[in-house]
Formats: sequence, C-alpha cells, structure tokens
Amino acid sequence: MHPTVVRATIKPNSRKGPLVETADDGTLTLYVRAPAVEGKANKAAIELLAGHYAVPKSSVRLAAGATSRFKRFEIDV
Repeated sequence: MHPTVVRATIKPNSRKGPLVETADDGTLTLYVRAPAVEGKANKAAIELLAGHYAVPKSSVRLAAGATSRFKRFEIDV
C-alpha cells in the first residue's frame, strides 16, 4: 500500500482553526491554533489531518518541510 502524499500550507496561531481548506490545485491550507514553536504547529497539523482523513495519528507522517510553512505529509489511508 502506497501512502497518499498531501501538500499543505500551515497557518499557525490561527483564530480560524482548527480548519482544513482545499484549494483548486488540491493543496490544503491547515489553520491550527498552536504556535510555530518547538514543533507544536506540526503536531497540531498531524492531529488535524488525522481527523480530516479519519485515520489514526500514527498513519500521518511529516515527509518534508519541518521548519517551513509549506509541508508535505504522507498519509496511510
């Protein structure tokens, strides 16, 4: 089984979140309330994606962009 690759833009410290929006090109925008400090926003994004795709958190991995606003996740669906 190959994981699904998801491109996402993270918006940390968002009052709008937690929310997932899908752009026309398939890129996701993830609004999370957590700050971009010590990986807190990344952890919140993983939890948000797990809920969005109805998979356990262990099925979602950050593949690229740990310190960038633009990230790539792999999801086992």
